[in-house]
Amino acid sequence: MSSLFIVIPAYNESENIEQTIRDWYPIVESNNKEGKSRLVIINDGSKDNTLQLVKAQMKDHPLLIALDKPNGGHGSTVLYGYRYAIKNHADYIFQTDSDGQTNPAEFEQFWKKRNSFDAIIGNREVRGDGKSRKFVENTVCFLLRMIFHVKVPDANAPFRLMRTDLVNKYSADSRKTTTSPTSCSPPTSYTTKKK
Repeated sequence: MSSLFIVIPAYNESENIEQTIRDWYPIVESNNKEGKSRLVIINDGSKDNTLQLVKAQMKDHPLLIALDKPNGGHGSTVLYGYRYAIKNHADYIFQTDSDGQTNPAEFEQFWKKRNSFDAIIGNREVRGDGKSRKFVENTVCFLLRMIFHVKVPDANAPFRLMRTDLVNKYSADSRKTTTSPTSCSPPTSYTTKKK
């Protein structure tokens, strides 16, 4: 039981998407012993040629899946990818972003710990996406501390390895929302011990 779906939302990422595929595809290949692992890129209604570039890469990357949906924002796109992975019986979901701010070389550390934890969430020490996003991040972390008494350094870190059954449990409560499960349920916002 080790199928892995790497879920990557993409919006207007034509400058980065081919490199993102080159970076993450080998991770899927090396963790595909049962032949069921996939790299899933979800195009969130990009106005550039992101979708066309992903589809072109599918010819040489048989484990690559391109999904397309109308623009709905990051949260709804992540949920769309999670639901696709759940529907296709992934054992594990790893979510990252397509902007090159995460390092695929750090994935293996997470994968080796998958049997000890239900979820392992990364932490960005340096954010490359501006002061307004950092302000939102600080606010979310503050609210998690105040409401749930959970201290997390990066509540929306785009480097998350999760058991699919855990994602299914928490995303079931958010079927009608556009917020990703990690934004609305603190148990997936930090490393959790396996039950």
